[in-house]
Amino acid sequence: MELRQLKYFIRSAELQNFTEAAHGLYISQSTLSQQIKQLEDELGIPLFDRIGKRVRLTEAGAKFLPYARQTILDADSGRQVIHDLKGLKTGELRIGVTYGLSSLLTPVLIQFSAKYPDVKIIVEFGTSQELLDKLRSTKVDFLLSFLFIQNNELFVSKQLYDSPLTLVVHTSSPLANKKFIQMKELQHIPLVLPAKGFHTRQFLNEALANNNIVPNIKMELNDINTLLQLVETGNWCTIMTVAAVKARKHLKTIPIKGLNIVSQASITWPKDSYRKKSVLIFTEMIQKQVK
Repeated sequence: MELRQLKYFIRSAELQNFTEAAHGLYISQSTLSQQIKQLEDELGIPLFDRIGKRVRLTEAGAKFLPYARQTILDADSGRQVIHDLKGLKTGELRIGVTYGLSSLLTPVLIQFSAKYPDVKIIVEFGTSQELLDKLRSTKVDFLLSFLFIQNNELFVSKQLYDSPLTLVVHTSSPLANKKFIQMKELQHIPLVLPAKGFHTRQFLNEALANNNIVPNIKMELNDINTLLQLVETGNWCTIMTVAAVKARKHLKTIPIKGLNIVSQASITWPKDSYRKKSVLIFTEMIQKQVK
C-alpha cells in the first residue's frame, strides 16, 4: 500500500469520478484506475462501485476512507516534524481565506514574509465551503473564514472576533448619514450581493425570507473585490460584514435594524494533525493583529 494510492483513492471518493480525479491529480485516468485496482487487490475487496463514468464508494470504501485520510495526515505530520527541526529556511505555507477577511490577512502576509523570506506562501481564496473542502483534502494548512466549527471529528476552530452584517454604502450616498436602516428598506435600495455560495449570504437569505422581505438585488458576484469596487462607484449598496470593508476608506457601514446576524471570524485547522511551525507562527501573528 502506497501513499500515492491512498491520495488517489481519497480524491476519487471526493469527486465520485475517476476522470475528474485524474485531471485534478495531473495523471492519466488509466494510471489512476490501475493504482486504485492495485489497492483494491491488496485489500481484497472493491472500494468503489463503477457506474458508467461515475463511481461511488462501497460499504468497505466508506469504512476505509477515514483511515486513508488519517494516514495521509500522519505522513504529512511526520514530514513536517523533520522539516521544522531544520528551522524556517524553506518550505511552503498554504492558507485558505474567505474574501471577507483579506484585509486581516494582508498585513500579516507582509510581516511574516519579512521575517521568513524563504518560506513560500500560497493563498487560496474561496467560499467557506470551498475552502473547507481544500482543508479536508490537505490542499491548505489552515483556514481564515467566517465558518466557526465546534464538536467536529475532522476540524477545530478558534474564534478571532465577531463581525455583524451591515448595509455598506459609499460615503457620498444619501444613506451614509443614517444611524441605521430598517430591514424593510432593503426592498428599495439597489443591491449588489455576494453569490449564493457564500456563507453569510445563506444566513441573509434565511433572515429576509423569515421577514417576508424581497430585496432589490441588481447583481450577484462571486468576487468580493469587484463587488466592493461597484459599491465604491456610489451606484449600488451591498450587505456584508464590517470586517470585509475595514480597509475601504470610501465605504461606510450602517446597521440594519432587525437583521441580527453576527459572523464569527475564525481560524480552522485539521483536528488531530501536526501543526507545522510556520502555521503556528503565522496564526499567532493573526491573533495578535486582532487584539
